[in-house]
Formats: sequence, C-alpha cells, structure tokens
Amino acid sequence: MDNSKTNNILSRLMTVSVIVASLGYFVDVYDLILFSIVRSASLKSMGYQGQQIMDYGVLLLNVQMVGMLIGGIIWGVLGDKKGRVKILFASILLYSIANIANGFVQSIEGYTICRFFAGLGLAGELGVAVTLVLEILPKDIRGYGTMVVATIGVSGAVAANLVAKFFDWRSAYILGGVLGALLLVLQMKVSESAAFTHSQNTAVKKGNFFAFFTNKVRFYRYMKSIFIGLPIWFSLSVLITFAPEFAKALKINGVINAGDAVMYYYIGASIGDLVTGFLSQYLKSRKKILFYSITLLTLMIAVYLMQYDISVSTFYLICFLTGLPAGYWAVFVTVSAEQFGTNLRATAASTIPNFVRGFVVPITLLFQMFVYMTNIRMSGAIVGGICLVIAFIALLRLEETYHKELDYEEE
Repeated sequence: MDNSKTNNILSRLMTVSVIVASLGYFVDVYDLILFSIVRSASLKSMGYQGQQIMDYGVLLLNVQMVGMLIGGIIWGVLGDKKGRVKILFASILLYSIANIANGFVQSIEGYTICRFFAGLGLAGELGVAVTLVLEILPKDIRGYGTMVVATIGVSGAVAANLVAKFFDWRSAYILGGVLGALLLVLQMKVSESAAFTHSQNTAVKKGNFFAFFTNKVRFYRYMKSIFIGLPIWFSLSVLITFAPEFAKALKINGVINAGDAVMYYYIGASIGDLVTGFLSQYLKSRKKILFYSITLLTLMIAVYLMQYDISVSTFYLICFLTGLPAGYWAVFVTVSAEQFGTNLRATAASTIPNFVRGFVVPITLLFQMFVYMTNIRMSGAIVGGICLVIAFIALLRLEETYHKELDYEEE
C-alpha cells in the first residue's frame, strides 16, 4: 500500500465518531478488567476476608454480568429506535456515574448496586459505537474503522493493570468514571448516521429484539454470530482468569499474578485486533480471517495446556501469544453488525457481544464441573474443545459480509 493511499485512508478514517467510539471502548474494557484486578483488594479494604472475598466476588461479577445482559438488550433496542448518538451518550453517562460512585462505596450492598449500573451502562457502548462507525464510514474502509475501535479499546486492559499497580482501587474506579465523563464532551460533536436518519422515514418496525426469534433464518444467523465469539471468552474467562490455578497444575516455576496474565493476554489481543482488522480488508473477507484466527487460537490453547515445568516469563509469553489469535473481536463484532438491517443492527451489535460475555457463566460452570470429575488441565481441554467445535460449525455456515451494502432494513 503506497503512502498516498495510506494517507487517504487515514484522513477518511480519523473522524470524531471513530475517535469517540475507540476511546469509549477503551474505558469499557478498562472498567471490566479493573474489577477483576481489584476485586480482592477492594473487598479486603472493606473488611471482608477468607471465603467472603470469593463469595462476594462471584456475586459482584454475576450482578455486573446481569447488568450487561439487560443493558445489551435495552441499549440496542433504543439505539435502533432513538438513534445511535443519543444512546451512546446515555450509556457513557450511566457508566461514568456508576464508576465514580463505586469509588466511594462502604458496603457490599453499595458495591453491588454500582456494579449492576456500571454493567448496564457498559453494555451499550461497544455495540452502538460499532454500528455508528460501520454506517458512517464507506464500505471500502469500514473494516479499518472497527479495527481502530477494537485495537485502542482492548488496550484499556493494559491501562487498568498499570493504574491498579500505582493507585488504590477507589482512585482507579473514579479515574475510569472521569475518563468516561470527558468523553461526553467529545461525543457532543458526533453526528448521527445517514442510514439511521433514512430509516426514520420508513414504516418498518425498529429495534424489535424478539424479531431475532420469530424468523427461522434470522434466528440461525443471530445464534451463529454469537457462537463464533465463544473461543475468545473461553480463553479469557478460563485460561487467563484462572492462570494462577493453572500455573500450579502445570508446575510453573514461580508465582503467577492474574492481573499480569490478563495484561499480557490483552497486549496480544490488541495487536491481534489490528492485524485481523487490516487483513480482513486486505483479503476482502471476514470469514477467512475468522477461520485463520480460530484455528490459531485452537493451536495456542493446546500449547497452553501442554506446558509443564516452565518459567514465569515463558508462561506470560504464552498468555501473550494466546491473546494474538483471540484478537479477532473486532472482526467478530463487525460481522455481527453487518449480518442485519438498519432497523435491527444496533440491537444485534449490542446484544451479540454481551450474550457471548454471558456465556462465561455456563462455560465456567462446565469448567468447574469437569475439574471435579477429572482435573484442571483436562477440564480446560474438554470445555475449550466444545467451544472451538461450536465456533467452527457456526463459522462455516455464516454469510460473508465484506461486500455487503448496509443501507437496508429487515422485513
């Protein structure tokens, strides 16, 4: 690609909408990962100890996830009914307030309320932002737009780990809320997409969540979009989240810190999002990149589980390398949005990623069940294998969307 063509793409790409969407997703990931990192320290500082830290940690995580599942539906429906820009503003405002409040909580009840509303707000940011970017940018560069959003966004995990190392947990939450609030100033300069504006003049029902379940073809399209994202959240929620436990079973020579494992994984994912987003444009295919990514992720999951008696630095390197192919999140979200018409696009783009996140619950429960039946290494192999097989089957039956025009509506 020559310099003049590159400069032309960059000038068309770097709009206020893309910048706001990218920074919004950065804060989204920052907050999601921050909770996992400061969970133990925050509960200890509030006077809880022992089994309470585990029990309340699970409670807070599940409440946050429920908030995200509910929020994904609410924001998606409203995004198709009221507009992408208005809903993006509202979701950022909600999670900013919730995070700032989270920095002042003194009880588990207050903490629980804050995590619910933070999850509720965070659920709308990515899907609505990606929908807006896809509809604003021309077809030939829209994949680059979501690439930029995801690449900058997932680096929020690295920022969360670094902030948690140098600041106390209350300051870390407040900082996340302040960053979100600052985004609102930029967001005021974002314009609504022409596709949504045009759809306002039609009589087709907009933001009907149940429409995904009343049409057989549309339902299969919706479920296939969800299933291709499962390997990403298996690798993160099982292999990386439980890295300290896996390290003991794999006889790692040293102590593994979960926050550092997450950081290295997300550094890899950030690079992966950049590479897969670029290649999907260069090869003019989303499906090819998804296939290559899931195949490489299969290889890295096997490599991870086959380790024995290695150093801490080597283990972190494997976490980083596992994150690289797992960085197909940008292409995954792009395909999810491109599968549906303007009247359902924000609903799809908001609910699909959050339903994938919601699958963390059955994935971790299944993992826990097989740990009791076998061992942690075998359990990881079984559950990972299930997720990968489902993803491959769904991908093979998924529509290629690279050349698809997006200015249309679902009947």
